[in-house]
Amino acid sequence: MRTVRIGLWAAVVALALIATAAYFLVKVPGTGQAGTFGAGTYSLVDGNGGPVTEASFKGAPSMLFFGYTHCPDVCPTTLSDMAAWFAQLGDEGQPLKGYFVTVDPERDTPEVIKDYVASVTDRVTGITGTPEEIAKILSAWRVYSKKVPGVDGEYTMDHTASVFLLNSKGEFEGTIAYQESSTVAIEKLKKLLAKG
Repeated sequence: MRTVRIGLWAAVVALALIATAAYFLVKVPGTGQAGTFGAGTYSLVDGNGGPVTEASFKGAPSMLFFGYTHCPDVCPTTLSDMAAWFAQLGDEGQPLKGYFVTVDPERDTPEVIKDYVASVTDRVTGITGTPEEIAKILSAWRVYSKKVPGVDGEYTMDHTASVFLLNSKGEFEGTIAYQESSTVAIEKLKKLLAKG
């Protein structure tokens, strides 16, 4: 019986590894090939109403996080983490950009997302848009997002909680997991900055 259990667990691990490889092999980080992870076109706006497209993520290494302003825990924690990483990097982190893209465009207007992000840091740009355009960027980056009904018409959003790391070509280079240690996060950001 023990041998059967070990065999089953080995099969589960193997399937998980295959699924993970299939997900990320669609785009090898740094290849920038069309139709790959992160590829897509969308027309969004920042907190000042300025245009944001896929081209906006080119020209500098950046952190890209998807969240929403009514989030009770993950989003404010991650936004605070991003502010702390910028502070820890100091001058070394000057080329690094930060973006907070809403998964809740119904409530997160440009003004709302601007005020929300600015209350924590001036180094991160809040981004919103129409539900249709937000759906396009979520699809491009394969971000999970789902509305969860609450009471009295209120709702929360389940969503991907990782910070995406992009190189200066706007290509995916890796992630920082939710509540990953600051030491590991800074190490990843320094590697990203070194690549340019």
